[in-house]
Order: sequence, then structure tokens, then C-alpha cells
Amino acid sequence: MAKILIVEDDLSIQALLHDFLAEVGYEITLASDGVDGITLFETNEFDLVLLDIMLPKIDGYSVCEVIRKKSRVPIVMLTALDSEADQIKGFDLLIDDYITKPFSMPVLLRKIAAVLRRTSVSEVDMQVVQYKNLRLDISAYKAYVDEQDRDLTPREFEILRELLSHQGRILTRENIINLLWKYDFYGDERIVDTHIKNLRKKLGIDLIDTIRGVGYRIDKATEK
Repeated sequence: MAKILIVEDDLSIQALLHDFLAEVGYEITLASDGVDGITLFETNEFDLVLLDIMLPKIDGYSVCEVIRKKSRVPIVMLTALDSEADQIKGFDLLIDDYITKPFSMPVLLRKIAAVLRRTSVSEVDMQVVQYKNLRLDISAYKAYVDEQDRDLTPREFEILRELLSHQGRILTRENIINLLWKYDFYGDERIVDTHIKNLRKKLGIDLIDTIRGVGYRIDKATEK
């Protein structure tokens, strides 16, 4: 059965989650603040993280950033913060679901099961993508050019991964937003242009074609 890390400072909610999830067979590890959550994550293997936002020492957003620099493990935020801005911030950090308190335990159980099913399907995907002198380590969220590590944000990494996964195809800004944001997007689609600009600068190589008025492409057949 899957191993779940619960990072929650409210001991009553922590106990409730532990008892319900353990009862259905999940192996549970508990952390009461952000620092402990990061330490436990770095020293153990987990299949899913349940993460509160308002945590002592380090908040849940920061914990999520640390995890996403190293892993694509599913993250479900479980929090009392219910504003649209808070949810958007979470999804921008590439969480898999956002559940507000108070929550229904039966619904939570089904959401966890659904996220784990999606993850088990995606695990068969290629874990390393190579294109010319660029290499993406999908599981570790790392990008290398000539075997030199490039420090990309999670969003930049995801955009690059999608472009490489669709070599030869043009992805419009709308395509990229729909693939990656996974919620109703109310911002300016030009945010994609900013990410592409930053990607080009950080990679230091010319791999991404701009198709004027349409979108972006990495063309497998094009030699730069």
C-alpha cells in the first residue's frame, strides 16, 4: 500500500487523518512543521504528500517548492485557505490537488486514490528525455546541457518537458496553459512568452523555435 507523508500542525486533524488513512491500509508518517516535513521527505520515500499551508517554521508553499526541486511525488494541499489566489499559488507550484478545510473524509480518500492512480499510470512514461546536448531527468526535475545542471523553476521545467514531448508539433500559448496550469486561467497568456524567454537564457542554447503568431516548437528534424 502507498506511503503517505502528512505535514499538519493541528494535532487533532493529524490524528484524524492518520486513523482514517491507516485504517484503509496506507502507511502514514507524520510531521508537525515544515522543517520536519522536509527532513522526513529527504530521508524516506513516499508515494504522496498531504500538505497544510499554515505551518510553523516553514510554510506549506515553501515545503512544496523544496520538494518540487527534487521530485514529482504527488502533493495534495489540505488547508483552511480557500481563496482563489491561494489555490492558484498552489497549482503554480505544481501541486496535484487542493482541498479546503473542513473536508469530507470519504471525498478525501477518493481524491487520494485518484491522484495515486494517475501517478501509477504516469510512472510508465519515459523518465529521461534526451534532445541533442539537452537532457531532462523527469523524476528528479533536473535539466542538463552538456551535462551541466541548469537551474530551472518547476514551471520552466514543465514547459520544456511538454515541448520535448511534442517534438515537431507547434504548441500555442493556449496549448501550454491548458497542459500545465490545469485550472481556469485568468491571467495574460503572454506569461508563456516570459517563461520561454527565461528558458532560452538559462539553457544558453537555441532549441526553441518561435512560430510567429502561432506558438512554439522544438523541431526534431531541424538542426541548429
